[in-house]
Amino acid sequence: MALAVSTSSTSAISGSSFSRAGAGGGGHGELRAPQIGLFRLLDRPQGASIALNVSQRRTSVKPINAEPKRNDSIVPSAATIVAPEVEEKVDVKVEDYERLAKDLLAASPLQIMDKALEKFGDDIAIAFSGAEDVALIEYAKLTGRPFRVFSLDTGRLNPETYQFFDAVEKQYGIHIEYMFPDAVEVQALVRNKGLFSFYEDGHQECCRVRKVRPLRRALKGLRAWITGQRKDQSPGTRSEIPVVQVDPVFEGMDGGVGSLVKWNPLANVEGNDVWSFLRAMNVPVNSLHTKGYVSIGCEPCTRPVLPGQHEREGRWWWEDAKAKECGLHKGNLKQDEAGGNGSAHANGSAAVADLFDTQDVVTLSRPGIENLLKLENRKEPWLVVCYAPWCPFCQAMEASFVELAEKLAGSGVKVGKFNADGDQKEFAKQHLQLQSFPTILFFPNHSSKPIKYPSEKRDVDSLTVFVNALR
Repeated sequence: MALAVSTSSTSAISGSSFSRAGAGGGGHGELRAPQIGLFRLLDRPQGASIALNVSQRRTSVKPINAEPKRNDSIVPSAATIVAPEVEEKVDVKVEDYERLAKDLLAASPLQIMDKALEKFGDDIAIAFSGAEDVALIEYAKLTGRPFRVFSLDTGRLNPETYQFFDAVEKQYGIHIEYMFPDAVEVQALVRNKGLFSFYEDGHQECCRVRKVRPLRRALKGLRAWITGQRKDQSPGTRSEIPVVQVDPVFEGMDGGVGSLVKWNPLANVEGNDVWSFLRAMNVPVNSLHTKGYVSIGCEPCTRPVLPGQHEREGRWWWEDAKAKECGLHKGNLKQDEAGGNGSAHANGSAAVADLFDTQDVVTLSRPGIENLLKLENRKEPWLVVCYAPWCPFCQAMEASFVELAEKLAGSGVKVGKFNADGDQKEFAKQHLQLQSFPTILFFPNHSSKPIKYPSEKRDVDSLTVFVNALR
C-alpha cells in the first residue's frame, strides 16, 4: 500500500479494465483483475498515511481566493470490492476557542498574534482595511513568523488609502492580496440604482456587493483570519468581541459551520494605545488620519469626526448608530428587540438604563409630543432630544444635555426627551425629522414647525448658542 497511482497504471485501467491470462489474441485465458494492492488515494487522511495529515497538508501555500482542488483520481469500484481497506478511527482534537479566549484574556496583542500564526501557518491571513489596523502587520512582523495580508478594494476608496497600501507594501516587503467585487454585480447595481443609492435606501446592498461577497471568496481559501476589531470602536456592536472565536457568519476552506476561526488581537486595546504603539514603532499611517478621519472606509461613506465625537460617527452618518456595520463583522449584530417606548437594547441583550434621567428633563409620551407639534398648545419654547437608550452616541451626549437642562431651568425654555426607537421610529421619521439618533429639535413658541439642530457638536456651549439664537 506504499505506492501511489501512476499515470501509466491509471491509463491501463481506463483503457482496458481487465486482461486475459493467456497469451495471444482470442485465447481463452482466465479473466484477471489488475493488481489492486498498488493503489491508494493520494490525499487519504486515514489509514497508512494518517501521520502525514497535518504537516503535509500545509507544505504548499494555497492562494487566498483558490477554490478547493478537485480530486480526479478515482479508485475503480472493483478495487473497493476485492481489497477493501479498514479505516482506522482517529480521535480528532477539537479546539475549545471559548476556553482559549479566556486563557488569552490578559495576553498582549503580540502574544495573540504569535499564537494565531503558530496555529494556522499559511492558512491564516490578516484583513487590512487601510486604517490604524496597520498595527496588525507590525505585530505580525515582530513575531518573526511568515504572514499573509489581504484587503478588499471596493473601487471607491480614497486616493490616500491606495497610496497608503503602496507605502505598507514597501515598508514590510509584502504583496497585499487584493480582492475585488464582481464586475457584473457592480454594473447591475449602478445601472439600476445609480452611484449613490446608499444615501437613500441604506448602505447594506452596496456593501454586500463590494465588500461582503469578495470577503466571502477570500475566506474560502483560509482556515482563519485576523481582524483589527476593538471593543471601544463601536459600543453598540463590538463591546463583547473576544480575542479569538469561531466565526459565526463566514466559512473557511473546509466548508460548513465552524470551519473558520476569527482572531481579534486588538480586542482589549483602546484606540489611544494603538496610536501610541504606531508612533513608538514609526509605522506608516493613512494620511487621512491627519485630516480628522478616524474610522476609514469608502470615500462616499466616510467623513471626518469632530472633537468629542465617537469614531464610528464618521461612517454612514445618515443612518442609525446601530446600523454602523458593513456586514464584514455581521456576527456582532444580534437579533433586534424593539420595545415601544421602553428601553430594550437594540442588539437583543439585556435592557439598558434610560437616558437623561433628571427632574429638569421632561419625559414626553407619544400624545405629549403630538400636542407639542400643535402650535396652539405650545406656551413656551421647548428643546427636545429624540433618542434611543441603546445608542452609544446618545449615551455620549447624556452628560452635556443634562447639564444644559440644569442651566435652562427657570429660563423660560422647557427641555424634554422622546424615546423615538421601536414603534415610535416611523412616527419620528415622518413628523420629527428623525434620520439618525440623536436628533435634537427646538420648538419655538412662534412657529409651528420644529427646527432641527444641524450640527454634531453636542457640547453644552454649542447647544446653548443654538437655543439662544432661536428663543
